[in-house]
Amino acid sequence: MPSMNVNSLLDGDTLWRGHSPHHGPDRGMADRVARQPTGYAALDTVLPRGGWPDQALSEILFGADGVGEIRLLWPTLARLTQTAAGRPVVLIAPPYIPYAPAWQAAGIDLRHLQVVQAPNSTEALWAAEQCLRSGACSAVLCWPHKADDRALRRLQVAAQTGQALGFVFRDQRESRNPSPAALRLQISSELSGPKVRILKCRGGTPPANAIPLNPQSQPTLRVAAV
Repeated sequence: MPSMNVNSLLDGDTLWRGHSPHHGPDRGMADRVARQPTGYAALDTVLPRGGWPDQALSEILFGADGVGEIRLLWPTLARLTQTAAGRPVVLIAPPYIPYAPAWQAAGIDLRHLQVVQAPNSTEALWAAEQCLRSGACSAVLCWPHKADDRALRRLQVAAQTGQALGFVFRDQRESRNPSPAALRLQISSELSGPKVRILKCRGGTPPANAIPLNPQSQPTLRVAAV
């Protein structure tokens, strides 16, 4: 029986280490492989890999439009559109037309942002899967009205195949149902600002408390020319 190196398994993020530390001086592995930081220091600190799970699907749950679900991704999308070597960010059937000046002011290079419309949730999921699987996209965002476990699993596999970041936005009521997504976040609006609760994170144990998304913690982003 061939032997396997335990460190290679851990580095591959295929094992769930339930008691892995998320902060403090013992975060050497997370710091070494954090290739996809969220742009929010407080959130990166508690995520097992120090950022978004790479080549995987992340699920963002929220109760009402405009609670900060898009702002949560802006630092990441700005970085990807500025440095992803021509691999675009694709929005699949967004519920609203993106307001270009706001996205540009967030540092997103609009030349590398594409919007794909779809007539229904089935077509949106199909388009998202194809974009993720293609290997031509750095990130794919999707807003399906209906998505069962099988559909989400296909997106997870497609993200891994195409080495892309996948993000799916869903109603917070879906938190009661299991999901194959590597990361599940629930975002809510508070008087002090939006907060994120980690419901599931592959490779670690979700922290008990919600994490505030402090605007002051965001990096300074240059405005890209279009």
